[in-house]
Amino acid sequence: MNTRITLIKLVKNFKDRLVFFFTNKTKNEVVKWFCNYSERDYARSGTVAIQKVTIEAGPLPAFSHSMEPQLRQLGLPTKLVRGVIHLTTDYKVCDLGDTLTPEQCRILKLFGHMMADFCIQLEAMWSNNGSFEVLDTSASDKSNRPTQVTVKAKQKSPDEDNAMFEAEDDVYSESCGMADEKN
Repeated sequence: MNTRITLIKLVKNFKDRLVFFFTNKTKNEVVKWFCNYSERDYARSGTVAIQKVTIEAGPLPAFSHSMEPQLRQLGLPTKLVRGVIHLTTDYKVCDLGDTLTPEQCRILKLFGHMMADFCIQLEAMWSNNGSFEVLDTSASDKSNRPTQVTVKAKQKSPDEDNAMFEAEDDVYSESCGMADEKN
């Protein structure tokens, strides 16, 4: 009963999303695991862009011709040439530091560009002995991505229907796509 009262007082100190994690592991093991855990994810509306992203002009054969109106509605300068969508000019999706709109996030997702990292930040630790400790994990910045990328659509081939982007010699590689590095 005393433990519940202590935890209720603890919860009142935090705002936003809160998760309790119970384990028999040591503090060092838990902190190390959470500091090293990160998953790439698509950016959501309101996220601050960590890169300048540009889509290179040219054919977009990975997209069906029926996607052309949707791409145009998102603001991309497209046209159909013999049933293949073409981007008529290079298109800047976002600049470094921009707050992303829903349309920009949709474009990034359509081109397979994951700009966000899902990670869990430890705020505090409570122990069975009743002690409470605020943790400082703010120094763990995992962002080592280039600040500017150019997305280039890949030529569609039967062997690579799921692959979206072609690699070049000086390419920054992502788990779901490729983009040219331009620091």
